[in-house]
Amino acid sequence: MIHTIARTKEQKLVEGIPLEQLASGDFDWYWVDFDKPTIEEEKLLDSFFHFHPLAIEDCLMRLQRPKMDYYDDYYFFVTHRINDDTLDPEEINLFVSEKFVVTFHKEHVPEIEIVRHRLATKPKKWDTTSYFVLYQTIDKIVDSYFPLVYKIEDQLNRLEDEMTYHNSMKTMQFVFDFRSDLLHLRRIILPMRDLLYRILGSYRFPLKKSERAYFTDIHDHLVKLTEMVESNRELTADMRDSYMAMNSNRMNGIMMTLTIVSTIFIPLTFIAGIYGMNFENMPELTGKYNYFIVLGVMFVIGVGMVLVFKAKGWFKLFKP
Repeated sequence: MIHTIARTKEQKLVEGIPLEQLASGDFDWYWVDFDKPTIEEEKLLDSFFHFHPLAIEDCLMRLQRPKMDYYDDYYFFVTHRINDDTLDPEEINLFVSEKFVVTFHKEHVPEIEIVRHRLATKPKKWDTTSYFVLYQTIDKIVDSYFPLVYKIEDQLNRLEDEMTYHNSMKTMQFVFDFRSDLLHLRRIILPMRDLLYRILGSYRFPLKKSERAYFTDIHDHLVKLTEMVESNRELTADMRDSYMAMNSNRMNGIMMTLTIVSTIFIPLTFIAGIYGMNFENMPELTGKYNYFIVLGVMFVIGVGMVLVFKAKGWFKLFKP
């Protein structure tokens, strides 16, 4: 589907103008939006607009890195939005010149629909410029990143609180999933930040002082998003290390408990082994109360060792 908005020489905005009429000279600026275009509509990039073959190839090939290219009389931008459900990147391409803007995206993009609606309903003087459409599109895309990052951040904070009372492998699986999601976001946000840095630093893309302030604001948002993603990735690493440390401490407690039990039974097993030997001449076996005496000695040794270990605080220190 193709949407068009054009500005007449009388500074009036008109929607739904056929492409053929846009080239008639009745309009001094226009915006053409290719929204989930058909194969026939894709061919218009070459047959009607005569864009550079490399730029057209970038539009048709999926997921180019965010970038800015300069051609004879227009700029070509590749940007990425994030799918709310899968966190996968979705490409949005923009051809920008003083007289027109052409946006191309193979998936429906709510952010562009918002910009188009604002332009059609409440246009201001700066709104009907190519730089405004570029700024608003990138700004809305970047703003859509924040809810996704905040959502992951809130869930990580809840998991961190849960780990204090309930430390399980299932909890860590959630942590690993969130770490993977953050990596996805990082791979999208960092190239977008580089794109804004290039827009602000390129001598080929002239921006007025007032316009530069808006793009600087987007760059600041991307810097903040980058810091949030990195901070949350560090949090997942800390949670992973905490989980491993708690498990290691728990295992040490179990091993110490087993060691204490084994230590208590070593002398008891030694005594039982002596009197379990099959010799005919063992004087201790002939006494009437010798059996109970040996049991008493074993009991005293066992209780004595338990009391010694308890006095040293081993049971408290290594409680599993």
